[in-house]
Amino acid sequence: MPRNRFYQGPVSDHFDGQRFHAPVEPPKNSLLQLAWMNTVKAARFWPVVTPPAKFDVPPRRVRHLRIGPIGHASVLVQVDGSNLLIDPVYAPRLGPVPNTGPKRAQPPGIRIDDLPPIDAVLITHNHYDHMDVPAILRIAREHGARIIAPLGNDTILRRHDPALRVETHDWGDRTSLSDRLTLHFEPSFHWSGRGVNDRGMTLWCSFVITGAEGGVLYHVGDTGYGDGSIFPRIRERYGSPDAALLPIGAYEPRWFMQHQHVDPAEAVQIMLDCGARRAFGHHWGTFQMTYEPREAPPAELDRVLDARGLPRDLFRPLMPGQPVELDWPGSGGPSQEG
Repeated sequence: MPRNRFYQGPVSDHFDGQRFHAPVEPPKNSLLQLAWMNTVKAARFWPVVTPPAKFDVPPRRVRHLRIGPIGHASVLVQVDGSNLLIDPVYAPRLGPVPNTGPKRAQPPGIRIDDLPPIDAVLITHNHYDHMDVPAILRIAREHGARIIAPLGNDTILRRHDPALRVETHDWGDRTSLSDRLTLHFEPSFHWSGRGVNDRGMTLWCSFVITGAEGGVLYHVGDTGYGDGSIFPRIRERYGSPDAALLPIGAYEPRWFMQHQHVDPAEAVQIMLDCGARRAFGHHWGTFQMTYEPREAPPAELDRVLDARGLPRDLFRPLMPGQPVELDWPGSGGPSQEG
């Protein structure tokens, strides 16, 4: 077996000394299945689109909760005076080699030069659609931002900049983001890997952000539904989230994707399981990674909500460049600086 080049640490219920494991381990797809899927996907490319460029220029700081969608899983969360950038990806394509991999189908909703001062970059895992190393290095350099990630991902980033400061944590850990915000690391049903032999050698996670006066934000980078056991625990541990950011795209075909990416129906179930008061869907519409048409995730989300008798406003897709503003406990309502 290949040695773990990224992390050495004690054995736990999700680390066997060599690889990390999900609470319910997804089966590995064979190279033949992967080749078949990519071949068929090549015949189903999204049509060439030029979406209207709607760029959000965020304020420097806000006291409430402001969610600024950048595209795919990249989100700027401004909350209670802190600016948090989750899984920033500004690359024009996704892949280990320049000019390879899925192309960006729409521009980033917040241009990198329009970002407010970034206090921390939060990375859920190392897949190319979540960890854009050049963007992370630039933001760390220009903003002096903390880089916070699950175990083992510091090794990847420091290969590109040995002096980069990266904090890593395990599931169940927590760290202070400010004197009013705490970041918690929670599991998801997913996996990691950027090459052929490194599957599961770094950890992945979801984030919960809690506020000093009871606010709760739940962010899931990628997950399958698994046995559903991890989602009610969010409500049990932290209370019902004021908002949940949940993936809704990259889910077809189900036989291939179901163990690693939820579909809109499962995303709705996660919202109900964790008791979120509102949910917002990311991970769709920016990069074609799977079979479903570009606009299928929000359309399917509406269909599921209607079928379950739930109001559509309860769970809305995030649209790049179109921020969402919500109250945050203790903030006294929406307010901003700058």
